[in-house]
Amino acid sequence: MAGYSDGGERTEAMKRRTKQYALRVIRLVRALPKTEDGRVMGRQLLRSGTSVGANYRAVCRARSKKEFVAKCGVVIEEADESAFWIELLIESEVMSARRLQPLLDETNEILAIVAAAYYTARGKRRRSPQPMSK
Repeated sequence: MAGYSDGGERTEAMKRRTKQYALRVIRLVRALPKTEDGRVMGRQLLRSGTSVGANYRAVCRARSKKEFVAKCGVVIEEADESAFWIELLIESEVMSARRLQPLLDETNEILAIVAAAYYTARGKRRRSPQPMSK
């Protein structure tokens, strides 16, 4: 039985993309300095970054719209956490922005794609915060 996801070319391309993303995260973590902060942040990034692809595969197996939305939410959380750890690696100067920016850009692109699917499936547009009245 097919899942909620269409299983089409875009889905398969995104599966490949998130797997390649996980491999990039693994290579990055291997290249981090063997300092305490590098190890700690690296472990966190390794966990969240590899989880993006694993959980995207779960999105593709969703059996209902509700399950699809819930699993997309997990991917969004993991990608956002990955962005946090990459930003922290840059801002703490553990590794240069020049080296990490392409991975951060890919993280944000994956996040945007999955978030768009999430909001489309929910049938609601993401609302911008409304200005407060005086």
